[in-house]
Amino acid sequence: MAEATNTTNAGNTGWTPPPGRLGNLTPEQQQALDQFKKELQDEGHFVPERMDDATLLRFLRARKFDVAKAKLMLLNCEQWRKEFGVDELIKNFDFKEKELVNAYYPQYYHKTDVDGRPVYIEQLGKIDVKALYKITTQERLLQRLVLEYEKFLSARLPACSKSIGHPVETSCTIMDLSGVSMKAFYDVSDYVRAAASIGQDRYPETMGKFYIINAPWAFTAVWALIKPWLDEVTVKKINILGSGYQKELIKQIGEDNLPKEFGGKCQCAGYGCTLSDAGPWNPSA
Repeated sequence: MAEATNTTNAGNTGWTPPPGRLGNLTPEQQQALDQFKKELQDEGHFVPERMDDATLLRFLRARKFDVAKAKLMLLNCEQWRKEFGVDELIKNFDFKEKELVNAYYPQYYHKTDVDGRPVYIEQLGKIDVKALYKITTQERLLQRLVLEYEKFLSARLPACSKSIGHPVETSCTIMDLSGVSMKAFYDVSDYVRAAASIGQDRYPETMGKFYIINAPWAFTAVWALIKPWLDEVTVKKINILGSGYQKELIKQIGEDNLPKEFGGKCQCAGYGCTLSDAGPWNPSA
């Protein structure tokens, strides 16, 4: 590991680790990391395969490098993993209804942004709750979400890091609200609340950019409901755009990687962008 306060570039990219990441830690942050790791080891909580320094730093950043609070967050996460059965999901979960669900609630990863992050797109405005829950359940949707987070950490981020030549630790998310109704949102609000909790409490500091597009006039009321579910750090990363979002998305993602329906040029062959899983993690796509 680089010494505290050292700032290292990856390869010849000229990339510098953001503050609070490996290679760009203050002496106090390095001390917090060392203490956090030692306490976990001494108390028998350390799991080497998923508690590397980069992961421990995610929990520390989420709690502003307060070791006690970061440890509580991590231990709560470990307990949740057991109760939710995450290890079993990774081995055995099969979301057979994926293509059917895609018709009523598209959620998918698609290529990368200009910073090398995997782009995640969710089209909440297309949701048909009645049709959706005829072919799946909220429990299975959450299980799929968790499995995707695990793939994000184990496969997508390493592939993106290798592709761009420096560590990639976060995603770029597009939440499309085109056509969303207040009724549809209320119908799916339990799922959205649970999904938001899983994201920020169990997989902290994985959100890099977040764009809410096609926000309707009624979104003020929806946002008033969502905002209290999110922590302050998460809220600051969210950009709320109306219908004139294309220029901003193209600037962050690029025309070739942005699906055509959002103003880009990409039209994946076969099942289209929503089911292509195109990206550095999937060379065959």
